[in-house]
Amino acid sequence: MAKKLLISCIVLFGLYYIFFFSHIPEDLTLIFKVIPMILIIILAAMQKVPHIKKYQLLIIVGLIFCMIGDYTLQWFLFGLTSFLIGHIFYIFAFASTNERKLPTWAKLSLAAYGVIMGTWIAGTVFTSGETVLAVAVVAYVSVIFMMGWTSIRTGSTLALIGALLFISSDSYLAINKFVMPLPYAHEVIMLTYYSAQLLIALSILQYSDIRSKVIQ
Repeated sequence: MAKKLLISCIVLFGLYYIFFFSHIPEDLTLIFKVIPMILIIILAAMQKVPHIKKYQLLIIVGLIFCMIGDYTLQWFLFGLTSFLIGHIFYIFAFASTNERKLPTWAKLSLAAYGVIMGTWIAGTVFTSGETVLAVAVVAYVSVIFMMGWTSIRTGSTLALIGALLFISSDSYLAINKFVMPLPYAHEVIMLTYYSAQLLIALSILQYSDIRSKVIQ
């Protein structure tokens, strides 16, 4: 019951921030932005999963750094660094599992998309003279696609879909910020972002069920 109520609150606060953003007082926008993340962190922490405490802890730490990134993205490089650290913790969490081998087609698909996005975005930033930012973008793209790769290893469809949604959200954000304005940028970016984080948090319980079946 508590879990369903918490998920409902996450969805409601998330949708309010996404679709009623213009009605939120400017000095409260960042507060409303992180409320869904705070609730997602609570959701991740309240799940009882005795067999995968390491996975759970790494996901929680990743969520915390992403929440910090949400608040500090106003100082772009600082926020980007927080998200990068968050993704590294997700990578550690996903890599700590070994339920499924990474298919060659998945490696090639993610690698190709990563190279295209990295070259396009970083190239655009570099030509504007922002060398440091271009390097940071390349590092971030590399890390988030590694996160996508390792999510497959968990055997959790929630972790995989969450990772792919995260990649989609960041791709849309990067194109909108550095290349050209995209329609409904705020709505698309935040909807895919909150969905990604919620699914990654829920993957804790799904991966626990997977491990329990293996142990039995």
